[in-house]
Amino acid sequence: MTTTRISQRALAAAKSAIPGALRTAWWMMRLTVMASFGVELLRCSGALNWMSGSLSPVFGLLGLPGEAALAFMSGYFINVYAAVAVIDTLNFDTRTVTILAVMVLCAHNMIIESPVQQKCGSSLLRIFLVRTLGALALGFCLHLLLPGSPDTDLAHNTLVMPGTLPLTDILEKWTISTTLLIVKMVTLIVSLSVLQRLLAEFGVIRLLSKLLRPLLVVFGLPARTSFLWIVANVLGLAYGAAIMIEETERGKINRGDADLLNHHIGVSHSNLEDILLLYSAGALFWWMLLSRWGLAIVLVWERRLENVLKHMVKVIKNQKNC
Repeated sequence: MTTTRISQRALAAAKSAIPGALRTAWWMMRLTVMASFGVELLRCSGALNWMSGSLSPVFGLLGLPGEAALAFMSGYFINVYAAVAVIDTLNFDTRTVTILAVMVLCAHNMIIESPVQQKCGSSLLRIFLVRTLGALALGFCLHLLLPGSPDTDLAHNTLVMPGTLPLTDILEKWTISTTLLIVKMVTLIVSLSVLQRLLAEFGVIRLLSKLLRPLLVVFGLPARTSFLWIVANVLGLAYGAAIMIEETERGKINRGDADLLNHHIGVSHSNLEDILLLYSAGALFWWMLLSRWGLAIVLVWERRLENVLKHMVKVIKNQKNC
C-alpha cells in the first residue's frame, strides 16, 4: 500500500467523522451550559450546603464525619475537582479520604454524565440509582473492610458558606470557566471521533479487541466495546459516551452492548486523572481502583442475567400465545 493511498484513506476517514462529532459536541455544549449554570445557582444560594447538612446523619452510618457530605455533594453535582477542593480544606485521615474518594468516583458530575448515558440507550433513572446507591454501598463496605476506626469527630459546623462575591463577578467567573470547559470538550470530542475512525479504518480497534478480550470477558463486556472502554477509563465518561453516541447512531454498537458498558463505566471511569487527583489528596490507590472494578463486574453480570431472564419470560409468553 503506497503512502499516498494511506494518506487518502486517513483523510477520508477523518472527514467522515467530523459532521457527527460536531453534532454530538453541540448537544454536549447545550447540556453543559444549562447544567453548570443550575449547579452554580445551587452553590451560590446555599442550597448545596443545605443538602450536604441534611445528609450528615447518613454519612455517620458510613463511618464518615458529617462534613464529608459537602465534599460528596460537591462532586455529585459538579465534578471530582470540586470534591477535592472541599477535601483539602478539612483535616480528614487516610481512611476517611479513601472511603469518600471511592464514593465520589462512583457518583460525580451526575447532571451532565447521566443524560449522556441515557442518550446511549440506558434508563436515566436506572443510571442515577445505580451510581448513587453503588456509591453508598461501596462506602458502607469499605467502612467495614478498611482497617482503623471511624473518625467522625474531626470538626463540626464547618460547612463552607456560599460566597459573598457580587453577582457580576460570579457570572464572569462562571462564563470564563464554562467557556474553557466547552473549548476543551469540543476539541476532545472531535479529536476522539477522528481517532476512532482512523483506528477502525486501519484495523487497530480489532487488534485492541483481541488484546483486551480476556479482561472484558471478566467484566462481562462485549469485545466490540474495547475502544470505548479505553476512552472512558483514560479520559472519562462524558468524552467516552460522546463517542458512544456516534457509534450507536451509526449502528456500530447496539444499544444493548452500550447499556452494558454504561453500567460498567458509570461506576468505573477516568481511572487515570481522577484517581491520581484523589491519590494526591490522601486516598489509597488500589482501594479506589479495585473496589469500583468489583462493583462494575457485579452490575454488568447482574444486568446480563436480567436480560436473559427477560428473554426467557418473553419466549414463554410467546409459546403460551401459540
